[in-house]
Amino acid sequence: MSLASVLLRPALLPLPSPGERKPPASAADWLSSPKLAGVSLASRLEVRLAPEMAASGAPALDRMTGGLPRGCLTEIFGPPSSGRTSILLTALAAATARQETCVLVDAGDAFDPLSAAAAGVDLVRLLWTRCNEKPSGKKDLNRPGPNRPMMNRLDQTLRIIDLVLQSGGFGMIVIDLGDVPSTALRRIPLASWFRFRRTVEHTPTILLVTASAPCAPSCASLSIQLRANATYSRQNQPAHSQLLQGLRIEGELLRSRLPRKPTQSTTADFAFRSPWENLG
Repeated sequence: MSLASVLLRPALLPLPSPGERKPPASAADWLSSPKLAGVSLASRLEVRLAPEMAASGAPALDRMTGGLPRGCLTEIFGPPSSGRTSILLTALAAATARQETCVLVDAGDAFDPLSAAAAGVDLVRLLWTRCNEKPSGKKDLNRPGPNRPMMNRLDQTLRIIDLVLQSGGFGMIVIDLGDVPSTALRRIPLASWFRFRRTVEHTPTILLVTASAPCAPSCASLSIQLRANATYSRQNQPAHSQLLQGLRIEGELLRSRLPRKPTQSTTADFAFRSPWENLG
């Protein structure tokens, strides 16, 4: 067979009959076509209601975002000493004050119950899950030795999150990834964050994630970046020392996927004072 006959062969294929190319007689016939099964008109789609917002306990943050959305994933991130833990404890204190049962998934095993109680958290209403670096018993040749403990801890954290989300009935679930390195955060599959978000959809649960870097950007309904400056006092202190007074925190709203737009301000300034500020 020559090259010319090969190139001309498609032109010899039978064409569809004119009746098959004829458009449907009406719009109703067109919509009932088997090819469009499962496709809905935009006019028939359900209107997505704005989620219920709950107070975070930080008035400046609530003015910026309207609060923490229920049934959504909220991400708050920033470097060490940027106020992540202060906002975490403030949000837990506000939730437990509403008589809600909360869960803290502590990936870094850094939670201090005494500081939480001092911040107003009702520990009776808080389920604290601690993650450690014990090996899982499974060999993974793809992970280098030095990184294996952290990845084991991260795997354990993801399994705990799945169990807690499937249990349901919690007013707030906080995932504290503040002590997890950013390199490890980037290894969390995007499918995991998508699954977490879909699990809390249409529920009154607030899913709050705190980390040192953004880890669920495309799945978070709210993404807030924190920066802070510490204030110190030298009054009544030795010359070589100074006393921490508190933190001046700046929060920036980087992303909002809520149907109802928050306030026009994208930044908020608020302060957290140390409990010993007024002592002596």
